[in-house]
Amino acid sequence: MTGSIAVGNFTAVGIRQAVYMLAALLVGMSLREFARAWTAAQLHDPTPRLWGRVTMSPRAWFDPFGSGLIPSLIAVLWSVAFPIIPAAYGKPAPIDPGYFRQATRDTVLVSSAGPAVNLVLGIALGLLFRAGLPVELLRITLVACYTNMALMVFHLLPIPGLDGARMVALLLPPAARETYRNGDRYLPLFVLVALFVFTFLVLGVLTALTGALCGAATGADCVPLLGF
Repeated sequence: MTGSIAVGNFTAVGIRQAVYMLAALLVGMSLREFARAWTAAQLHDPTPRLWGRVTMSPRAWFDPFGSGLIPSLIAVLWSVAFPIIPAAYGKPAPIDPGYFRQATRDTVLVSSAGPAVNLVLGIALGLLFRAGLPVELLRITLVACYTNMALMVFHLLPIPGLDGARMVALLLPPAARETYRNGDRYLPLFVLVALFVFTFLVLGVLTALTGALCGAATGADCVPLLGF
């Protein structure tokens, strides 16, 4: 699935894969944000519904930086076959844990809902990949599977503002928990540092984990097939 016309460092295949990745991010983010808001609503928190967040419309969660700029930068890097995991985040869903009947359990359920949806979608796409498709459809399916696995891995990172941090915060003493949660105001900075400053981490642990999950779903070695 490699080999294409190149213009400088850009290739036709790389550009197509970047477009497929952006489309997969849009779908994956819409489903994960809906799942998060829907789960909170099912656990007796009316806030997401009151704010119009129990929807799959991207307009409800789109964040100019986390849903626009960051994916665009990653798409440019994909176009030149630079191996960085797809990542995006939306506007925080308005959730009030005070409505939860079992605060710890329900917080874990809400925080797990988004990553779980991306995992299930990734597995479904992996099974579709295994079914055998024309070459370009195989490429689309592979990119979409890899993207959803990357979204799951990314949102489980213990970065304030992401799902992983919400679960880690439950393990902290009250004062430290509040300080940790308040760090979500610096989410754009944390994401820039994680993805573009500590690039070795992305190229190493995160890419390896995402590739392993994609490989388990598709039965293929995803990273080389993507041309990275």
